Amino acid sequence: MSKTIILIPARMASTRLPGKPLADIHGLPMIVHVLRRAQAAHIGEAVVATDSEAIQSAVEKSGGRAIMTGGHVSGSDRIFEALEALDPEHRFEIVVNVQGDLPTIDPADIRAALAPLVDPAVDIATLAAVIVDPAERSNPNVVKAIGTPVTTSRLRAVTFTRADATGPGPHFHHIGLYAYRRAALTRFVKLPPSANEQREKLEQLRALDAGMRIDVAIVKSVPLGVDTPEELAKARTMLAG
Repeated sequence: MSKTIILIPARMASTRLPGKPLADIHGLPMIVHVLRRAQAAHIGEAVVATDSEAIQSAVEKSGGRAIMTGGHVSGSDRIFEALEALDPEHRFEIVVNVQGDLPTIDPADIRAALAPLVDPAVDIATLAAVIVDPAERSNPNVVKAIGTPVTTSRLRAVTFTRADATGPGPHFHHIGLYAYRRAALTRFVKLPPSANEQREKLEQLRALDAGMRIDVAIVKSVPLGVDTPEELAKARTMLAG
C-alpha cells in the first residue's frame, strides 16, 4: 500500500464566490474536478476533508471519499484532523495537501511535489513556477518563493513574500500545494503563528521561522486558482471538452 495520502481541504466560507467547492463546471462540482485530478496523480488515495455535509454528499455521489472535520480556518489544521481520523495507526508517512480550488491542477505537478522529499533533510515540499508575466512581480496576490538552487528543478526556500520581486531573477510564483512528512505536519500544526507569518499572512513562514526545511519543486506553469466568478468562467473555458 502507498505510504502517501492526498488530502483536499474544502469549506463553504468563500465570500467572493459563495458555495465555491460546489460550483458547477461542466456538470460536476469544482471539488470533484480537483479530486479526480488528485486521483490521476496515482501516488495514493485522495480524500476530501470538509466541515460541510453538502460537500461530503457531492463527493460521495461522484464516487469519491470525503471525511467530516470540525470547523477550521487553516487547511493544514483541517487535513491534520482528517489524517488522524483516517489513519490512527500512522501507516501514511507523506501527506499531500491539494487546495480544493485548483480544478486545472496538472496531476504530474502533484507528483512533482514528492520529489524533494527523497532528501531526508527536507521536512516540507511545495511548488513554484517561473514568473513570465512582468505584472506578477508587483502583484501582492502573487506569492513569490525565494530560495537557493539545489538542482535545476529545485530550490531550498529562504522565504516567501508578497513584496515586489526585484533583481535580475528568475523570480518564482509560489503554488500553494504542500507535501509534508507526517512528523513535520504534526509539529507544524502545534506551532504558534510566527511574527513573519502574521505580517505576510503566509502560513508557511511559520515552518521556516521554526527552523523547518521547505524545498520547492519547479514546475512549468501555475494552475488556475478559482476565487471569483470571473475565474470560475475561465476554468469552465479551460476545461471545456
